[in-house]
Amino acid sequence: MELQEALKSVANKDTGWTMKDEHFKKKPFNKQVMVIRLTLAALAVLTVYAFATFDYKDIELLNAIYSTALTIKTMFFQPLFKHLTFIEAVQQLTITLGLAFLTTLFGSVIALFLSLLAAQNLSNPKLSIVIKGAVAFIRAVPTVLWVLIFAVAAGLGSVAAVIGMTFHSISYLVKAYSESFEELDKGVIEALKASGANWWQIVFQAVLPSSVSYLISWTFMRFEINFAVAVAMGAAAGAGGIGYDMFMASSYYYDVREIGAITYLILAFAIALELLAARIKKKLRVHG
Repeated sequence: MELQEALKSVANKDTGWTMKDEHFKKKPFNKQVMVIRLTLAALAVLTVYAFATFDYKDIELLNAIYSTALTIKTMFFQPLFKHLTFIEAVQQLTITLGLAFLTTLFGSVIALFLSLLAAQNLSNPKLSIVIKGAVAFIRAVPTVLWVLIFAVAAGLGSVAAVIGMTFHSISYLVKAYSESFEELDKGVIEALKASGANWWQIVFQAVLPSSVSYLISWTFMRFEINFAVAVAMGAAAGAGGIGYDMFMASSYYYDVREIGAITYLILAFAIALELLAARIKKKLRVHG
């Protein structure tokens, strides 16, 4: 009993609340809370209004749900290659893989040099700001737009797709690499400078060895992104590969069973790619 009374007195003295209180005081209603509530209410009203005024074109909701479920069932439970064989599908998948590999290779090599200049602890602050601002602008533009921009000069096809995807990959990897370099302990760089090491010696003896696992992780992540983008570019930019066959199966043939088969093939490759990346990362950690 004495211990409880002591705790109550301490609570009253230090915090202003008693142990008998069952609930904490609610946060006061301020301007920020009012703005959030008004925003949520406006979004709710707009959502209801949109569903109420949407032109459904005499579509019956129950029939539409049933048709969608039937399409999904046919696509994923009855997959079948009809207009191309499994070997041909694997060959087209290899083309898509080649597009992703080339764009990742070119992008990572160029981004590595630019990221060394963009890292604030390795470069001039003004140069770092200029490079980071430029790559931020490039990232803000979708990849498909860069592909279409370069298609004006190179024409629709794999060349424009590789250039446009590489352009976007560079901007992505510059940000990732430079942030990895900036996490390096400043004391290490200062110690190397004090011992007379030049800029290249600092890069090859301290920066790259300590960041190699991060660089490989970011590169593999970008490779996975480029593979997905290459599938889309096969249809949007005429780059070929498995994306073009999926486009033909969905828009020209309208064969949902073939779409399902292609989807499973892409999914299987994506899983294999993820497992390969995990094994490489694991070996790097062991050797590190």
